[in-house]
Amino acid sequence: MRKKIIVIGAGPAGLTAAEQLQAAGYQVTLFESTDHVGGLARSFELWGQTVDCGPHRFFSNDPRINNYFKSFIGDDYTTVNRLTRIFYRKRFFFYPLQAANALSNLPFSTVLHILWSYVQQCLRPINNPSTFEEWVVNKFGRKLFSIFFKNYSEKLWGIPCAKIDAEWAAQRIKKLSLWEALKSALLGNTGNKHKTLVDQFAYPKKGSGELYQRIANKLVQDGGELRLRQQIRAVEQNESGKVIGVRDREGILHEADMVISTMPLTHLVKGLQAPAAIQSHAQALYFRNTILVYVEVDAVDLFPDNWIYVHSDDVLHGRITNFRNWSKELYGDKSSTILCLEYWCFDQDEIWQYDADKMGALAEEELRKMQLLKSTHRVLNTSLLRVPKCYPVYETGYQQHLQPVQTYLDTVEGLLVIGRYGAFKYNNQDHSILMGLLAAAQIKSGRSQNLWRINTDDEYQEEGQSAYQSGN
Repeated sequence: MRKKIIVIGAGPAGLTAAEQLQAAGYQVTLFESTDHVGGLARSFELWGQTVDCGPHRFFSNDPRINNYFKSFIGDDYTTVNRLTRIFYRKRFFFYPLQAANALSNLPFSTVLHILWSYVQQCLRPINNPSTFEEWVVNKFGRKLFSIFFKNYSEKLWGIPCAKIDAEWAAQRIKKLSLWEALKSALLGNTGNKHKTLVDQFAYPKKGSGELYQRIANKLVQDGGELRLRQQIRAVEQNESGKVIGVRDREGILHEADMVISTMPLTHLVKGLQAPAAIQSHAQALYFRNTILVYVEVDAVDLFPDNWIYVHSDDVLHGRITNFRNWSKELYGDKSSTILCLEYWCFDQDEIWQYDADKMGALAEEELRKMQLLKSTHRVLNTSLLRVPKCYPVYETGYQQHLQPVQTYLDTVEGLLVIGRYGAFKYNNQDHSILMGLLAAAQIKSGRSQNLWRINTDDEYQEEGQSAYQSGN
């Protein structure tokens, strides 16, 4: 008899694992609590256009991921010329840095202050930095940290930079340095293959979610079962601790030989027969929520960026995506632009309870304050999307809680945990796809694939090239 596999969550990791196992002859059932697939990387229709949940580009230096991407997308992609800028003190700074732009935007005294601060830090470095603030100050100097890191990072995480674990910096900006930024500025980034500075990336013509819809279609065509709008309450174990299936919200048991979970790690552990100490460690881990506010404007040339990082403290949002600048298939014959503003918060924050009208008004007010919307621009529509528990918070010392949980989960027979939520890792979609591929490989081969090691501090988060640029 074919082994029964249940996968919880139809995001990039869960979908990939489910499709791979079904194609290999297993009997797979994929449970998804929402009415869509793709998780944070999904696309959806809005006002006659297609949008994503914020910016989702695709590239990797891993041929396994690139080949998987190309096997579903084929030629149905566009090469996007990336333009991203930082908005700081009512000025725009190109990212990556361009010398003329940076020098014209910053007072000369500030430039000297940045360099002097950097030299001082080199002379008196912090030994073994444990926080994001210490790590970045060590790398760039305190002045540059205060300009281009502090405000944005604290918006995103909701805690002071002195309480953010240094691992976050190691993942995101490990190979960057002030010298590299200056060299990029002076040489125009010539020959630089550093992924953060990549100039182009591949993007499915109909949105990032097109990839995941095609994976889901393949899963079903191969005989797999996709159950939408069905929430899983707990993973069930027998008396010896072996996983025997999952229990849904109505209390019905769905039996399986193995379970792959991408549900939030905290929820998973709560439903297991874990010791009290493990439950306590899991409860110490927490996530950050996102509020996405979509704004339709009666214009087609608001600004040229794909997305903008907002480092100003006089507005609450932290990033703006302009879907007019990704693929023409997203907007078709529409003569309007859809922007997406991202606000980050916790459950207890007042803004999490704001209704759609209030968030729409706030978004329009902030766009006009930044002068991205002129008096002549008319807002046609606004829409609100709340995304709970989408960012695992790397608070200082979080590994002291996560590692015991990981060790315990490795002892649960018949269970694998993957994905951004499941593994409590700030994955890009390529990392989650790799987790799905390797989880399926582990089940098929019976050999460990070291799933916890994917996207660790020794693997730079944004290293590599576009799937199509790489030639793999």
